[in-house]
Amino acid sequence: MPPRTRFAPSPTGLLHIGNAYSALCCMRWAEQHHAACLLRIEDIDHTRCRAEFSTAILDDLHWLGMDWPETPVRQSERLPAYQQVLEQLRGMDVIYPCFCTRRDIQDEIRRMSIAPHRDDPVGDYPGTCRRLSDMERKRNMEQLPYAWRLDVEKAMRRLDLPLCWHDEAGTAHPVSLDHDMVIARRDIGISYHLAVVVDDAGQGITHIIRGDDLRHSLAIHRLLQLLLGLPEPVYIHHRLVHDANGQRLAKRSAGTTLASLRAMGIRPEQLRRFLLESPDLIWPLSDADPAAAGALLGNGDQLTHTSV
Repeated sequence: MPPRTRFAPSPTGLLHIGNAYSALCCMRWAEQHHAACLLRIEDIDHTRCRAEFSTAILDDLHWLGMDWPETPVRQSERLPAYQQVLEQLRGMDVIYPCFCTRRDIQDEIRRMSIAPHRDDPVGDYPGTCRRLSDMERKRNMEQLPYAWRLDVEKAMRRLDLPLCWHDEAGTAHPVSLDHDMVIARRDIGISYHLAVVVDDAGQGITHIIRGDDLRHSLAIHRLLQLLLGLPEPVYIHHRLVHDANGQRLAKRSAGTTLASLRAMGIRPEQLRRFLLESPDLIWPLSDADPAAAGALLGNGDQLTHTSV
């Protein structure tokens, strides 16, 4: 199969410098390996995604100098495919309905004296609804809203291979999953984790290039791929862009959106050169003041690298 990768932003805000770097890493890898680089708009979360951000993403990427060999895929148009796979998992008896609210989960964690070890305590699910009888589940499903959780213990028993992912050198990296994760949310009908593995397989993605901060999702993605018999992509993780204080850039960071940089007069070739040639990936602009753009314009042809 010819190599294929993808850039998959979520339209919950404007693209920022970190997004631009990730997109450029994907495109550079594709050019180096004579591969196709596809665009996927991950917009299943209708509670946070907005149409104007989808439009802005396409506009910003075009300004950055990127184009795509195929029409971009939108997850919001693929809901039937996700529901089909969800039914497949139900038929395998590896998922169960969960009726817990976030407060329910947090209260039970406290009662069980479990100290959550992640930023989001809801991630450490104590297994409340896993213990319900079939009769209790059926009655609750008729009366209460619910999500679908993956029964990790049942799922792991079905595997013939160890749970691991492989990098570009072919090195295997073992991973583990220690709690039952939501794979279909009650508010949007599906979770990111299930949608992304279905889409990667559907688009024939062979290599996934993304930020190092997304390693935490590898366990659930590999487990779903093995359960569903989907191809295993190669995973390549790139470094992250930070500010002068060492903080990772985010959509809320001031002065980092591509829209604001365009308004400051920064040219796409300047930004591409800075991001792809920067030795430390320290973003020098700390606010959205257009007057600060002069410090970035350098000699009129490239952004100025700064050190900390």
